Amino acid sequence: MNRKYLFWLLCCFVLASCTTQTHTAVKELKISRVESMPNQPQPYKMLDWHEKAVNFDEAIFDFDATGEFRPFIWLDSAKRNLPQTTFGLYTVIGDVRQGPDKNNGEFHEAINSLGALMSAGLVGIDKRDQKGFNFVKMVQNYFNTENGWNIMMNNTCPEVALLGGGYGRDWWYDVFPNVLYYAVSELQPNVEGAEAIQKTIAEQFFKADSTLNGNYDYSYFDYAEMKGKRNQIPYQQDAAAGHAYVLYSAYQKFGDPRYLEGAKSATEALLSQKESRFYEVLMPFGAYVAARLNAEHGTNYDVSKILDWTFDGCTAKNGRTGWGIISDHWGDYDVSGIQGSLTQDGGYGFLMNTFDMAWPLVPMVRYEPKYARSIGKWMLNAANTSRLFYPYEIPDGNQYLPENKSITRNVIAYEGLKKVDAYDTEKFKGVTPVALGDGPNWVVSQPKLSMFSIYGSAHSGIFGSIIKKTNVEKILQLDCLATDFYKNDSYPTYLYFNPYDEDKKIDYSSESLVDLYDIVSGKIVAGKIDGTGSFLIEGNQAMVVVEIPAGSKIERTKEKVTANGIVISFY
Repeated sequence: MNRKYLFWLLCCFVLASCTTQTHTAVKELKISRVESMPNQPQPYKMLDWHEKAVNFDEAIFDFDATGEFRPFIWLDSAKRNLPQTTFGLYTVIGDVRQGPDKNNGEFHEAINSLGALMSAGLVGIDKRDQKGFNFVKMVQNYFNTENGWNIMMNNTCPEVALLGGGYGRDWWYDVFPNVLYYAVSELQPNVEGAEAIQKTIAEQFFKADSTLNGNYDYSYFDYAEMKGKRNQIPYQQDAAAGHAYVLYSAYQKFGDPRYLEGAKSATEALLSQKESRFYEVLMPFGAYVAARLNAEHGTNYDVSKILDWTFDGCTAKNGRTGWGIISDHWGDYDVSGIQGSLTQDGGYGFLMNTFDMAWPLVPMVRYEPKYARSIGKWMLNAANTSRLFYPYEIPDGNQYLPENKSITRNVIAYEGLKKVDAYDTEKFKGVTPVALGDGPNWVVSQPKLSMFSIYGSAHSGIFGSIIKKTNVEKILQLDCLATDFYKNDSYPTYLYFNPYDEDKKIDYSSESLVDLYDIVSGKIVAGKIDGTGSFLIEGNQAMVVVEIPAGSKIERTKEKVTANGIVISFY
């Protein structure tokens, strides 16, 4: 009897450990470079990024706009790759390399056009039927079939781009348009031909990763010859992160297990590096994929290593040394959080790159909440600093073209923000920071051209869809689902960071009766909110709050917590 009784107790214990509500608090992991950033950046101002993105779309996609350098868009009837007319956007205002009368109207960039379509979709604008155009169908001309690469490329015809003053073969320019296209296709679905293009891209990326077999030590990859190649451009090993992102997205969309294995293979190739090889924008996507694979498929990839490589920057002597995340104070401004060169002219941050960082890193905390505080703190700094790229948000004396800022309609920003200007040292002697573009590199005789970056501003919808103010200044509500493309069923999830030393009460509104579950503490932090309610967030801490129907049955199964069968925590 005693043995039977003990056996019964043991069975009950095992069953209970598998099915009862077991809440586990998350142990924080810090990103060292974020720790060097201020909790409360000064001076502080948070823009309405959603409004910024909506107004950008209105200003850019206007074929009838009149005035200097307008319109910013034109039709390209060359019909490269597909028998249809497409469109071009100026990379920067007044770019003398571009337009309907330059290079047969064919020199325009997918990173610009696709970025604009993604941003529009993120803030709720349907680009499949706008002013009589299906812009989402039109961008399919960037799918390069004529040269045999069969992927989305940055130009409809790379050869024309080179003649127009474009760059040489540069791997991130070939990979990132495909990352963008997968995002656009999720946001603007059911477009003829899109799924076939996505499938072909996945096949090409799978073949490329298989061919590379863990060795990404190349300047670019020829997707027609299926061969890695080298030129004067540094090797870009973090292209593996782009491959991994597209292949995992393809796995989620198509269910082909080869794509899952390809995503793992590319992630392992990225992690096989002995030092940071961060080149432009792709590295943080590796952190996101690694975190998702760990959470959803039980792998054990080192997310911390990829995050440190991203924030601390490239350290390879034969790489893009110093490319990382700026943590500094220039003149009267905290400028932490923006991405770019840590070394050029004391620091040189770029707006597009900073927007693009938020895309993978904010949703990453759903899968790896140990970094919630670091990512929340970084986003507060990055979003605050990013306003300084806009000419109406920085003093006239700290920017190149204050006399021309009206043309930007307060939605087109400077491409870069520097600690020290290297172009006009007399005008900006002792001035820091300086907002400017790469214009002097392209048009030496007319430096006012190419200063205002449509290309960089086009990605503003990332911030616009993620960032929302709360009732407490400097505490942001960050939407973790907005850019979590190809996700599984999920409840609304938000990241909050409290930069104050004391606890703060955050107001919360909902359209139905809900409970709020915090992934970080593993607890319900507010119950039965009907319309409006609130919760407390501790000083200098972060929360990842999931909105679930009130009274939901919360269960733990293995390493996941579910509510009504939907995963709300992977801890």
